[in-house]
Amino acid sequence: MSAPSQAAPARPAGYGRVLAVPEFRAVFAAHVLSMLGVIVSEVALSVLVYDRTRSPLLSALTFAVGFLPYAVGGTLLAPVADRFPARRVLVTCDLVCAGCVAVMAAPGTGIGALLALRCCLAVVSPVFAGTRMATLADVLGAGELFVLGRSLLRIVAQSALLVGYGLGGLLLTVVAPRPALVITVGTFLASAALLRLGTRHRPARTRDRTQPPPGLRSLLARPRVRLLLLLFWVPPAFSVVPEALAAPYADALGSGSAGLGLLMCALPVGTVAGELFAGARLRPTARERVALPLLCLSLLPYLGYALRPGLAVSLLLLLLSGAASAYTPGLDQWFVRAVPAELRGRAMTVLSAGLMTVQGVGMALAGVAAQAVGVRAAVAGAGALGTLCCAGLALAVLRERPATETRDRADRHMTGR
Repeated sequence: MSAPSQAAPARPAGYGRVLAVPEFRAVFAAHVLSMLGVIVSEVALSVLVYDRTRSPLLSALTFAVGFLPYAVGGTLLAPVADRFPARRVLVTCDLVCAGCVAVMAAPGTGIGALLALRCCLAVVSPVFAGTRMATLADVLGAGELFVLGRSLLRIVAQSALLVGYGLGGLLLTVVAPRPALVITVGTFLASAALLRLGTRHRPARTRDRTQPPPGLRSLLARPRVRLLLLLFWVPPAFSVVPEALAAPYADALGSGSAGLGLLMCALPVGTVAGELFAGARLRPTARERVALPLLCLSLLPYLGYALRPGLAVSLLLLLLSGAASAYTPGLDQWFVRAVPAELRGRAMTVLSAGLMTVQGVGMALAGVAAQAVGVRAAVAGAGALGTLCCAGLALAVLRERPATETRDRADRHMTGR
């Protein structure tokens, strides 16, 4: 199967063209199954740990340990994404996840082992996510269709935040936590089968096996790549603050569990809406043109928390902030052009690992700030500090852009793309 044409379209390609690629449909379906497996396993494991220990702290740790191990996997295992054939890496990761969850579901597995296995899942996840994203460039090409395919996978992830935990909770009203974990074993195995049978074999990106694979230094030595990674990482580190503080904020508003649910859903709803609009309605050049302005505006709505808004206005502020994430497809276009094909797997792995790590750190710091200055001040402060950081990064991009655009134009002239 040949890669799709990379000629710049006169108008947006649309998500339909992406879903028309058979290999992408297999990757997309596998992504949905993997997300279901991860979400159900998190909910079931949290309930299982609480049932056995009656400890809220240990139950919460089952979620917390899903963040920081991303940094370990992204740092130590990133070269794997380019060292071995992508399909083999993806299938192996799914099988490892299935094996870990199977051991979790086994009777007699201790609490320490359950938490350790949860860490193993988190270590494997960035390798899987990075390899899958790099594979998209092989399946869809490194142009418009890649950006739309990556956008679709992000939309699935955000939608999972809206419905996944609810579905996991409903499942646990029908079956016990251990049988629920067995179900997730099936989702990981089904994902592995889809990837094995629905995608074709491609050789490893690092061809010379007589030499050790280049480490992260070869990737991070590129100033453009370092800057783009920061553009992906910095806004989410601040945007998670309202999510981390949703429970105490809902309590302060007196909105109860219904208000808490709405506060947790507002940001993902806005994010999905922004992604869909940017992918379906904007041309590639327009996505790049609006990327930096939207980046700088994305955290400004949080300043509204300083005015002590009610529930309705708070939801509107979160929706606006989420919608501004329409800047992300433009960053995707810059990133895939900036990273050489032979480094693409580890670049996507580092990107995924860093994203999860900064969100985990951001949530922890949000709790510290709220303890010191209160919830509203913590969210407003995150908006102010985050906006300053985003503005600084945007200025750095504008200073760096002329030389980069000259190289990009030369590359497109030589390749005809």
